Amino acid sequence: MPFNTALTRKLGIRVPVVQGGMQWVGYAELASAVSNAGGLGIITALTQPDPESLRKEIRRCKQMTDKPFAVNLTLLPSMVPPDYGAYAQVVLDEGIRIVETAGNSPGPIIKQLKEADPPCVILHKCTTIRHAMSAVKLGVDFLSIDGFECAGHVGESDITNFILLSRARQTMPVPFIASGGFADGQGLAAALALGAEGVNMGTRFMCTVEAPIHQNIKQAIVDAQETDTQLVLRRWKNTTRLFMNKITEEVSKIEKESPTGKFEEVGPLMSGKRGRQVFQNGDPNFGVWTAGQVIGLIQDIPTCEELLSRMEKEATDTLSQISKLIVDKQPPPDIAGKRLGDKSDPRDDGVSVAKARL
Repeated sequence: MPFNTALTRKLGIRVPVVQGGMQWVGYAELASAVSNAGGLGIITALTQPDPESLRKEIRRCKQMTDKPFAVNLTLLPSMVPPDYGAYAQVVLDEGIRIVETAGNSPGPIIKQLKEADPPCVILHKCTTIRHAMSAVKLGVDFLSIDGFECAGHVGESDITNFILLSRARQTMPVPFIASGGFADGQGLAAALALGAEGVNMGTRFMCTVEAPIHQNIKQAIVDAQETDTQLVLRRWKNTTRLFMNKITEEVSKIEKESPTGKFEEVGPLMSGKRGRQVFQNGDPNFGVWTAGQVIGLIQDIPTCEELLSRMEKEATDTLSQISKLIVDKQPPPDIAGKRLGDKSDPRDDGVSVAKARL
């Protein structure tokens, strides 16, 4: 049964679930599978070495699906930043009109995407209400509110989604989706109840058949508990949630004990190249890789079609059950014991209490 939310109406998708942009994971194979299953698949632009490679990846995805899909553009600090404008132009040239943005100072890119004819629908990911309000001023269409449970860059405020989503509901003048901590239909139903128009999932989609990562890593996610992530880089105001392994423990130790506090001491351990190789060689301890606390909820490796069909049913069943909690008349209580004001001993059966007094 299709959902009817601002997200499904705007994007033309059946299930209000977005596959978030993920470095070294967001390729055409996964994006097309999510879109074919009724959600919104996303290609991560910077998984491609240059804009022309992104063009080829977009065209490859078009061959795999005729459903809507998006491209993620994440703007992060760099000594030699990518040509974000060129990546954005490829997105426009290829007719993509849904873009997920994230990171620092997205104003120029959002302006470029909005000036297209027709303009792009922008989903902007942020971890605080303050940053969300700034994005609203830039003209984004949806906010992706990223709670502290999420994988990757969690921000510095440590606000979990139960509070963050309610704050968004109170203050946001544009619709929002919930990101961080979602893996099933019950979570989707909860997000809708808190005012979101859908959910964004990353770690859950890493653990699907179509995710282009090694089977050992998928199994590591299934085997993990919700306590098996680690926060690092807080010392440098760049707090990041990663899968807990030998490398993150080493980074954490240096971060806590270094007398100099120089990032260069942990820089080589945080190499994105080593993280990429984790997904290729299947060794979960080879480098750092992102994972959210939601790993504790992931128990299998389904296809994207199986996952979204299951989530759709779980969410509709959950919402239906919740609606049954509202009744015309309050039922009588079934609590044991005496009524208020009754001073008799509820244990008194005429014999046992008498014996107890002897």
